[in-house]
Amino acid sequence: MAFETKEELLEKYIKMDKPHCPHCDREMTLWEVPQHAVSDGLGWGTPYLFICFNDECPSYKKGWDHLQEAMEQTASYRCINEPGQKNFEYMPVFSPVGATGQILDDAVLIEQEAKRELAKQTFSLLTDYYMSKDWDEILKVLLDPKIPPKARLKAAEMVGELGDSEAAEHLINHKFPTPVLVAGVQKAIEQLHERHYTRECPYCAEIIKKRATVCKHCNKEVPRA
Repeated sequence: MAFETKEELLEKYIKMDKPHCPHCDREMTLWEVPQHAVSDGLGWGTPYLFICFNDECPSYKKGWDHLQEAMEQTASYRCINEPGQKNFEYMPVFSPVGATGQILDDAVLIEQEAKRELAKQTFSLLTDYYMSKDWDEILKVLLDPKIPPKARLKAAEMVGELGDSEAAEHLINHKFPTPVLVAGVQKAIEQLHERHYTRECPYCAEIIKKRATVCKHCNKEVPRA
């Protein structure tokens, strides 16, 4: 079974038909699971759930009295469903606004869909740039913070394969937002050095020839590679 990233799961769940709460028949809401579980701290096993946030739901309304009587706890529970599963379970909440901060509302879903579409368009452009060996345009994609990380990672691979030696300087002096992208860029830099027989000066970090014994930028003697 192939591993799916959180981003890929969200894309799949957005396209799903939302389940209906078995108690009130209201369409359930897609919800992002918090980093720590709300109830027992054991984790959910999934990054997203569907939840009934209908305050008039009979299950939710009765839950306040039930938990007060059974556990002397001011709380209720909301009906939840794991995407793709048929069974429904329950999650405790301690106020009417409990867990609402994790709701993926329409604005969030629209934003996610826009990011997905941008990634799709970017991959198409990268294919064209790769076929024409236009590494300069690929580099622009890699350095653009608005481009989704997955597309930027692919651009890093292409720059490492196609870029001129000067591409390494752009990458060395640029900050990237995620560890995965940083690792991908570092791999591209190493590939560029290998292809063009270059390296970084250990004193000023400028690009020099691998066989150089004196840095042309800082004029310091450097050990042979």
